[in-house]
Amino acid sequence: MAAATREAEVKLGKVIGSVVSTIKHEAYQSSKLLLVQPLDLSLRAEGPAVVAIDTVGAGAGETVVFVDEGRAARDILPYKRVPVRTLVVGIVDQLDLRSGDSH
Repeated sequence: MAAATREAEVKLGKVIGSVVSTIKHEAYQSSKLLLVQPLDLSLRAEGPAVVAIDTVGAGAGETVVFVDEGRAARDILPYKRVPVRTLVVGIVDQLDLRSGDSH
């Protein structure tokens, strides 16, 4: 039986802070860690905040796109066997909803 293919879900979030850790796994040594609050499409907080590796240079207060699935995170990073689940992969400039609302 073939293994099921699971696509990573891309989510919206807001950077609400950073995480500083002097002792960490070697895969995190050159990485900036951000605290990201997941958002719904109305840009309201949805669920608990997550710690994510920043791959795009995002900063506090910015709305971002992130993946919260370990395999997708490992596919993006140069390391293949690391304890990583969540990555910030984009900064949102504008969000246009089909209803005509623009954020």
